[in-house]
Amino acid sequence: MSEHTILDSFPAGHPRGSWPAEERAAALREQGESATVVMDLDTDRFLIVSEAGTA
Repeated sequence: MSEHTILDSFPAGHPRGSWPAEERAAALREQGESATVVMDLDTDRFLIVSEAGTA
């Protein structure tokens, strides 16, 4: 089972939807981080996560 680290989060109700989270994840990937955007239904937020030990 892989372990994930939450790098950042954005509210799902943002006027631009997931775009801010996608833009932040892209910036982190440019810096060498393995960032992915996922939706957390329990908190209604887009989370940017990284697998532990992959950065």
